[in-house]
Amino acid sequence: MTKGSAKLPPSKIGTVMLNFLRPFFARLFNPIGQALVRTPITPNMITVAGTVGVSASCLALFPIGWLFPGAAIATFFVFLDMLDGLLARMKGSSGPWGAFLDSAMDRVADAAVFGGITIWFIRVPADHPLAVVSLFCLACGMCVSYVKARAQSLGLNADVGLIERPERILISLTSIGLSGLGVPYVLPIGMWALAAGSAITLGQRMRAVYKDAKSKEGSEP
Repeated sequence: MTKGSAKLPPSKIGTVMLNFLRPFFARLFNPIGQALVRTPITPNMITVAGTVGVSASCLALFPIGWLFPGAAIATFFVFLDMLDGLLARMKGSSGPWGAFLDSAMDRVADAAVFGGITIWFIRVPADHPLAVVSLFCLACGMCVSYVKARAQSLGLNADVGLIERPERILISLTSIGLSGLGVPYVLPIGMWALAAGSAITLGQRMRAVYKDAKSKEGSEP
């Protein structure tokens, strides 16, 4: 267990678990980043390439039922999201535009993941209800991200939530990939759990913003 994780609220435990793996991936990608520093390749190129890879794999393979290959390829490109940040730090090119582009491309990738699997659900008559659940996950996930971004632009705090983007991607691609390997019930369980978690997260962030706004209104002279 990560030191101090027992004192964290449930809304942060999932993020801490994922952050625990970041040093491993940092060591894994460090040699690649060092090699790319000497090339004309920029972090923004990697950001866009990762998004294109995720989108192409999900939209091309999920609708035809190639769930495991699509999830595996998408997962590979998701890891590029870590590489672009590492390369930006190595090249000293971190800045507002890179952060904005990374956030915008994340939304495109999310739309591709849930859009691709929604098309597959629609093509399977017995899974039409899951198509609705998948669309709810997509819409709710977008709202979760928007609420945080909008709150930060207003100087308010919305840094809470049971399921943030890393967890959404982990749950969705894992359940899709395992379903492609023939594991029964994992996909509906994953989608319903993700829908519930995303709704809870949205409520947590709305409540946090409300409380922060009210506290600042009360402190004004």
